[in-house]
Amino acid sequence: MPSSPAFDELFAVLADGPPIAAAVIHPCSIPALEAAVGLRQKGIVQPVLVGPSATIRDIARSASIDLSGCRLVEAGDERMAASRGVALAREGAVGILMKGSLHSSVFLREIGHHESGLRTDRRMSHVFVLDVPAWPRLLLLTDGAVNIAPDLPARRDIVQNAIDFAHVIGIARPRVAILSAIETVNPDLPSTLDAALLAKMAERGQISGGVVDGPLALDNALSIEAARCKGVQSPVAGHADILVVPDLEAGNMLAKQMIFMGGASAAGIVLGARVPVVLTSRADSVRTRILSGMLAAVMSRAGGAPAAF
Repeated sequence: MPSSPAFDELFAVLADGPPIAAAVIHPCSIPALEAAVGLRQKGIVQPVLVGPSATIRDIARSASIDLSGCRLVEAGDERMAASRGVALAREGAVGILMKGSLHSSVFLREIGHHESGLRTDRRMSHVFVLDVPAWPRLLLLTDGAVNIAPDLPARRDIVQNAIDFAHVIGIARPRVAILSAIETVNPDLPSTLDAALLAKMAERGQISGGVVDGPLALDNALSIEAARCKGVQSPVAGHADILVVPDLEAGNMLAKQMIFMGGASAAGIVLGARVPVVLTSRADSVRTRILSGMLAAVMSRAGGAPAAF
């Protein structure tokens, strides 16, 4: 797997300690199995493959993937696999949930179930962690995968989740840019109102642990020169660690632009559940899946997740 200096530094904490049990849900594709085995070979994760066992074995055999060291848990279809994986997490048998080749909606529905799922008091949200060649450090982007059009209370949780996660990966005082198309408040552009309210909420202690400002356009969130040219005075401008987008569409497109056009290495994780959740696209590369699993392992280590079976 090609090296990524920023990720390599982050993952150095995984060099010691036992592997973490991870339920890989419905891994009925070659990339899903290759990622699970890759994480096992690194000694980071002990995979629990939850799905139709015969199908999983057939796929592994067709691609010469060695499943030795992987535990198989039978589940006949996507929903059953997601439900069984969530139950394993609730029982403390696994410390990470990883999406295999099932639909995200099925996966998230079982995780978010009010009675049998893994909900907490915090809204679940997704964070992309990006190592962008043109940026000097890891960049977090939220939420481009879970919340479609979040309201203000949901956005408050999205921001707090990202700040808390930034602390886990070693960013002591993250600078958070609440993005819009412009950097001034305009009642005709609702995202600017939300951004201003979130910045004020942080000022009043309703969001803690980071420096939050907005609205900021993407250029002045990332470029000191752009902020200077526009007369933007902000402790975040040009120094953002976390980019908070207005909605899922903006976040998804921005992240994929950075990956496919900007050459970024990417990982992604869902926050706000009882255990770290890896939510990758079925089209994601094995590299992205492995990086995401390693990211979940970092979070599990920080939270004291159960050791492997």
